[in-house]
Amino acid sequence: MEQERSYWFVFYKDQILIEQKGNKYGIPCGTKPPVATPIGSTVHSIGEMEGVPCKTYNLHTPIPGSESPARQMVGLRASFDLLPFDEYNMAGKAFQILDWDRNSRYCPACGMPTHQISPIAKKCPECRQEFYPRISPAIIVRIRKGDSILLVHARNFRGTFNGLVAGFLEPGETLEECVHREVKEETGLHINNLKYFGSQPWPYPSGVMIGFTADYESGEIKLQKEELNAGDFYTKDNLPEIPKKLSLARKLIDDWLEEK
Repeated sequence: MEQERSYWFVFYKDQILIEQKGNKYGIPCGTKPPVATPIGSTVHSIGEMEGVPCKTYNLHTPIPGSESPARQMVGLRASFDLLPFDEYNMAGKAFQILDWDRNSRYCPACGMPTHQISPIAKKCPECRQEFYPRISPAIIVRIRKGDSILLVHARNFRGTFNGLVAGFLEPGETLEECVHREVKEETGLHINNLKYFGSQPWPYPSGVMIGFTADYESGEIKLQKEELNAGDFYTKDNLPEIPKKLSLARKLIDDWLEEK
């Protein structure tokens, strides 16, 4: 029987293998892995794209010759600019599954090796605990004040761009409470008219961003120096460098820019 074709999401650390297809790039697709599966590397089934199965596995060493234009290893973030969106999105899922697999080999309670019981579940044979991919929720919020929005530069940003206030959800919080807390802690401001905007998987390595919009209510900007090193309100004709199209932050900013 003829073996079915699969998309192969092959990673070395945070780099993914892509191939040139005409004048574009894409994920390798074929009946066999594009690179031999290393001993000890598990091949994971992660879903389908247009009815074609998707599989992923890790390499232990870089691929020789992968610097040629026809076959390249590129960072997952950089692949956003090269891959079709559905392939980039699945690559993000693949990376999260591989990260989970690498960090859940042993039960944290008793130390026994875990057994995989489904594509996204492992179980400890000793204490019977089950483990699923960890996803860390984080909020991000666009704050409007008249004809301007608040843009900040966080100390952990990779680059010189200015983005939006964001932060991780803490135990016991609602998403709305998290937004108000993060805004107050990081900027000293109070907000109102909080509204849900949208969400985005953020596989760096295992997050999900939940976006909101809000209006400035009161307060003076007092930056939390441990988190931010710049912040101010900007109008559309006076914007600093803003995030790339990859992020939910940019979608929130573009939505405001497109308003008439």
